[in-house]
Formats: sequence, structure tokens, C-alpha cells
Amino acid sequence: MKIERVTLREITMPLVHFFETSFGRTTTRRIILVEADAGGVSGWGEVSCGERPFYNEEWTDGAWLILRDFAVPRLLHREIDGPEQAGHWMAHIRGHRMTCGGLEAAVWDLAAREQDMPLWQRIGGGARRRIPCGVSIGVKDSVEDLLETIERELAEGYQRIKIKIKPGWDVDVIRQVRRRFPNIRLMADANSAYTLADIEHLKRLDEFYLMMIEQPLGYDDIIDHAKLQARIETPICLDECIRSAHHAEQAIAMRAGQIINIKLGRVGGFAEARRVHDVAQARNVPVWCGGMLESGIGRAHNVALSTLPNFLLPGDVSASKRYWARDIIVPEVEVSPEGVIDVPAGPGFGYAIDTDYLKSVTVREETLH
Repeated sequence: MKIERVTLREITMPLVHFFETSFGRTTTRRIILVEADAGGVSGWGEVSCGERPFYNEEWTDGAWLILRDFAVPRLLHREIDGPEQAGHWMAHIRGHRMTCGGLEAAVWDLAAREQDMPLWQRIGGGARRRIPCGVSIGVKDSVEDLLETIERELAEGYQRIKIKIKPGWDVDVIRQVRRRFPNIRLMADANSAYTLADIEHLKRLDEFYLMMIEQPLGYDDIIDHAKLQARIETPICLDECIRSAHHAEQAIAMRAGQIINIKLGRVGGFAEARRVHDVAQARNVPVWCGGMLESGIGRAHNVALSTLPNFLLPGDVSASKRYWARDIIVPEVEVSPEGVIDVPAGPGFGYAIDTDYLKSVTVREETLH
């Protein structure tokens, strides 16, 4: 395989409803798409970082520069045996995993299309052909608004509800959710909003029999999570602090959590995501697929990833319409009334690009030869 040309596109799309976490509110997404070409075949990837360096150190404008000046030049016109090697040639770039992961995902999609096979098959997935879906609900303006949103999402069939929490929007809010919905599969995501000083407060969440609390402590911490897990009954799910299979091995050995969220971009693409998956599976730690407000391309990649066998819990892979009035793929990703997504059978990530709409939302474009 020899990558002959890479096109970077930044698209801007407004969310149908703002999405708020402990580190801020998002109303519009600026997303970088990566198109890699070889021999007349194109593969597509998506850089999933946010507009600001708040989830981690990456952000849209920085990602563009890293791709243009460092990541893409390391792959252009280089003979590689397959997409498994793409990450190797970007390994000298410290951090910036979401940025490099967007390019790496495009190479995997390209390889699948060259072989006329689905992306999920090319990455070694296929354990399931229907993906169970959960939904992530941000901080709302009122508890009643949150309860109404949960009601709507359950009516759509979603199998698990995740709500964002932060100091001042946690225990009392979850208590009201449990009062209204005593039997649903419920989890909380803190996005690193707490410290070990909050142990007694976080222990109060044990009464609500949550599936898990996601990344309650520092985004780069494993040790304090182990201390917290020893003091609370609610399983901890690790997200931001797991950037590699080695991190997963360390966290599991330290009993820092009982579940791992795998985000394709956060770990740098499909090759490392598979390694994290395998580490967790070998130690009987379940994983699920997290989301980053992706467009349809990133969403389709998450569907493919979720077909690996140890993705045992409903992920954040939800329908396009939850986020976009119109997506950039056709057909859009849909969730059935049973709360599942059917895995597409077509080559690559399995959906077509809505080229006219893509052009209309593209705000900058650059092709590297």
C-alpha cells in the first residue's frame, strides 16, 4: 500500500441541542475529516478531538497543524504492508493520538475498500452484526428537562442511559432520576470533575445501583482511581486515562476500575484499540465504545469497532439524528426500536458520503501530495 494523496477538510455542523459536560457546553462542532487516496481508492477518517483542549490536550486547530506538518508527511508515498503499520510511522509524534488516529482510521478504511470488504471484517470484528446502543445525555438546564430527555430516549429504544455529572449536579439529580426510572440501566460520567477529597460524597452514589461511574478523577490518573475504587461499591469505568494497551494493563493490575471505555481516537486508532480490547478481554474486563460527538464517518467507525467480541456493554454509538439535523453520510446511522444498530455490509465503513452536503459544510480544505 502506498498513500499517494491526503485531503484534509474541516467541517462545521451545529448540534440539534447543546451538549454540556463538566468542562463546558458545545453548540457547534468543528471536525477534521481525513481522506487518504491510493490507486484511485479513497479511505476516510475523522479526528474526534474537541474545539478546545479541555477533554485532553488536543483541539481542532492544533490537530490540523499536526496532520499537515507532521503526521501526513510521514505516511505519504511510503510503502507499508498494511494499515497495521500506519501507527508505527507516526509513533515519533508524542501524544496527539486523536489527530493521528483520524489518519490511521482513514488508512484502515482505505485498506478495507481496496480488498472490497467491510471495515469491521478488516479489523477482525464481526462477533455481532447488531450493536446494542446506549445514549449519553449532557448536563441540562433543569432536572425536569433531564427527565423528559431520558423519557424520550427510552421511547426510542436505547438500552442504557448515561448522564453527565459535576459538582452541584450529581447525587440529588441522580436520586430524582432513579425515583422516576427505578429499573433502567443507568450510569454517570464525571469527566474528571472530582478529586480524592470527594470520596465521601462519591460514596453516596452507591445507593443508586449504577452500572458504573466514568472517570470521576483526574484525566491522566490511575493511582487515585485505584484508591477510590477500593472505597466505593459502584464500578469505576476508566476513559481519559487509558490511552494505550499498556495503560490498560497498569490500571487493571492496580484495580483502578472494573470497566474500560475504548474511544477510537483517544487510543490512536484501530490498531491500538484492538490491543486495549485484547488486554481487557484476557483479564475478563468488559469494554464499551465511547463517543465524541462524531459525524457519520466517525460514528460508522465506532460501529465497526463495536463488533469486536469484548464490547459487551451498550456504547455511546447512537443515531445520527440525536446530534445532526442532517449528517454527512447516507443513509444516516439509525437505531431500531429495540435499541440496536445493524452493522452495514458494504465495503469500508459501509456508508456513502453525501458529497453535496459535505461541500456545503466544509470551511477549509487542503490536499497534500
